[in-house]
Amino acid sequence: MAFSYMPGFGNDFETETLPGSLPQGRNSPQRPAYGLYAEQLSGSPFTAPRGTNERSWLYRIRPSVKHTGRFKAASYPLWKSAPNVGDHELALGQYRWNPVPMPKEPTDFIAGMRSITTAGDVLGQTGMAAHVYVANTSMADDHFFNADGELLVVPQVGALRFVTEMGVIELRPGEIAVLPRGLVFKVELVDAEVRGYVC
Repeated sequence: MAFSYMPGFGNDFETETLPGSLPQGRNSPQRPAYGLYAEQLSGSPFTAPRGTNERSWLYRIRPSVKHTGRFKAASYPLWKSAPNVGDHELALGQYRWNPVPMPKEPTDFIAGMRSITTAGDVLGQTGMAAHVYVANTSMADDHFFNADGELLVVPQVGALRFVTEMGVIELRPGEIAVLPRGLVFKVELVDAEVRGYVC
């Protein structure tokens, strides 16, 4: 399957699945076409000047508030959020790490995430975390979103496909993708095994 993308940083783009589903001349009509729900995913603080605000208007079959209660808590002990203190046994000094081995059992993108370092405090929305991912199977029925921050994905081995509520991104080594905070996605593998970095 060949993908074509809309190029340019800071540009405004629009795409629709059904003809006429995007409202013309306004973003939030009282009655969107096809009975869709208009919602805005903001990427800017409310204190930013209006002209610099970054946002995405989504027209969803179901409003995001209808999904409340349908999520289940996920436990991935190798995926950490800052501040992550007290649960390591590393001595001081310089280190070199061997690559994380490819898993032998079926492992998807989320289950194959391993945190390398964290800084700051996720509750204060400051700082960052760096992770390595390995995977050998696609996410089948599960979807994921990160409520803590954006995900910068840098593949090292193998290509993957992000199926998001805004469209599909195919990502190969030598390319990067940024998934905004709060964006729902799942990951399909294009190649049999993948490895890379997430910040």
